[in-house]
Amino acid sequence: MTEIASHGSTPLLVRADEAEELGLGPASMRLIADGDTPGSLSVSRTRLASGMEGAKPHYHRAAAEMFYVLDGGLHVLLGEQVVTVAAGDYLVVPAHTTHAFAAAQSTGVDLLFLMPGVVRFDYFRLAERIARGEADPAELRESQERFDNHFLSSATWEEFRAPRSGAEGPSRTGGPDTSG
Repeated sequence: MTEIASHGSTPLLVRADEAEELGLGPASMRLIADGDTPGSLSVSRTRLASGMEGAKPHYHRAAAEMFYVLDGGLHVLLGEQVVTVAAGDYLVVPAHTTHAFAAAQSTGVDLLFLMPGVVRFDYFRLAERIARGEADPAELRESQERFDNHFLSSATWEEFRAPRSGAEGPSRTGGPDTSG
């Protein structure tokens, strides 16, 4: 991370080789800037193979979550409906809105996550340790307040994700919640 001197606020430049990479294979996340950096914006880039689930249903009390799809498609639970977000689309999920997401079965997805004023990198690191079997999944539930990531169940999402013969609703999962 490079801070550049200027008048007023300090600009932030994160070089590609400075960003921490989490995950391998069908799911990866590049941690670009955490919420404690100038501009107070948490930014990460996530790639999910076709059909992979990125986040179980949850909501945030204090922060909105923004998705910008760079390539592919993303299915997103928004309250009681599921929408598809395609390359070039931008979605803002307000605080207190139940949401979950999964890569489209036909394309996979490459997207940017943005969350204002939230420090998230330790959450993503915990999720990766759980996926590798190095931490207990119960730690995610225990960290809900710390990371403002509150899990709940959603019949709408479960129905959408249920295996269907020839339908778009994917059934593969990508491990623990890796959203913002």
